[in-house]
Amino acid sequence: MFPEYRDLITRLKTTDHHFTRLFDQHNQLDQKIRNMEAQTGPSAHLEIEALKKQKLRLKDELYVWLKKASEA
Repeated sequence: MFPEYRDLITRLKTTDHHFTRLFDQHNQLDQKIRNMEAQTGPSAHLEIEALKKQKLRLKDELYVWLKKASEA
């Protein structure tokens, strides 16, 4: 995710607790979605879609955070 910001992500993960929390939440959702897709049938489709939307919102928030930090 965001390879162009790899160094900034590493720095923010060690200095910015809010960024770290968002980043960790995004990764946890990503893993949960992968697990659900691998183990469940079509009945869990709606739940997976809701998780994907939540993950996308987190990704958008992380991107805004990275843009601000890179301009500072």
